[in-house]
Amino acid sequence: MKELQVNGQRLWQTIMETARFGGTEKGGVCRLTLSDADRQVRDWFVSECEAAGCAVSIDEMGSIFAWRPGKMDKLLPVAIGSHLDTQPSGGKFDGIAGVLSGLEVLRTLNEAGYTTDAPLELIDWTNEEGSRFTPPMLASGVFAGVFERDFAYAVVDRDGKRFVEELERIGYRGQRKCGDYKLGAYFELHIEQGPVLEAENKTIGVVTGMQGQKWYEVTVTGQDAHAGSTPMRLRRDALVACARMVESIQKIALNHAPLAVATVGLVVVRPNSRNVIPGSVFFTVDLRHPDDDVLLQMDRELREKVNAIAKESDVEAKLVNNWNVAAMEFDRECINQVRNAAEALGYRHRDIISGAGHDAVYIARVAPTGMIFIPCEQGISHNELEKTTSEYIAAGANVLLHTVLAYDEARNEARR
Repeated sequence: MKELQVNGQRLWQTIMETARFGGTEKGGVCRLTLSDADRQVRDWFVSECEAAGCAVSIDEMGSIFAWRPGKMDKLLPVAIGSHLDTQPSGGKFDGIAGVLSGLEVLRTLNEAGYTTDAPLELIDWTNEEGSRFTPPMLASGVFAGVFERDFAYAVVDRDGKRFVEELERIGYRGQRKCGDYKLGAYFELHIEQGPVLEAENKTIGVVTGMQGQKWYEVTVTGQDAHAGSTPMRLRRDALVACARMVESIQKIALNHAPLAVATVGLVVVRPNSRNVIPGSVFFTVDLRHPDDDVLLQMDRELREKVNAIAKESDVEAKLVNNWNVAAMEFDRECINQVRNAAEALGYRHRDIISGAGHDAVYIARVAPTGMIFIPCEQGISHNELEKTTSEYIAAGANVLLHTVLAYDEARNEARR
């Protein structure tokens, strides 16, 4: 089956078609988890999977599972997955390329009349991004036993809306128990979300693992007061203290260069009036490093800096660590199958560690897992300017196709 190729033009058109659900004026996509736009793309996806001959089921976290029968349906399925939700100012490809490449794999196999030994399963995981409901990778986390279902159900967005209520509102609270069965393997295609592949003129990234991550929420409380009548020496300005903390967070990452990264991505200032000294600031912190020991040291430095600056500024600071993911490595056989497929198809490739989190992080805890990266222009992602090419998408989908077929064949040989 080495000559089997996906229909790259059809795949590209499919991606462009889904971009209309939550499409923005700048050419990106705003499709927050459990929003109306999310419901629309889900309805479309279910319809397309059924048209491809799949049996579709939905679990209690709203994740969608499209089952394609194999020759031996008692075998554990080889799964392909990613997500269809986006950031508020997201692009057309983050997560989406992985789900729709999986759909194209199924379509290609249908046209070729090819049936795998094990069944295949295409998955759209709910709330990978975590931009509306934190923590991210929520549904895959429940599936893998990282989070309890009731914890996920109780998560609220910034408007106070509960996850479970929004899940029911859009009609995607399914009956299937989340994580009630095993996967034989799991593969995920994704844009790199970084500049390495493009800079090195590589078409395929063979993802060997993920770096560790820690997320925090920090609330700085001072005293709001009149901007004109409060002397500088008597102010308890929460925003000034926040600014100093943000600068110190950047220095923490620089001190652990070149692998460490640190980001303050969300800041809320109160009362947010031009002639009132800010009395309260809420902000988020994202720390990442591929070495868990270094990440732990960054955590210690963050806490020390926040507390020291708060004391010097005469404000209070509350720091909450609300999400952690340890650095991890993917399954060796899955990695090798991705690498072998890229080589057999003649694509330039390199091993790479993911700087971003993906559903594959949690699924790797319960199933052999591998990932495929393709380049994105200038490494830009989580942005309406996010771009890749139809050629890269097709290449990644072809590697995905042949990885899945090779893994299925190898498992069958092992059973014999």
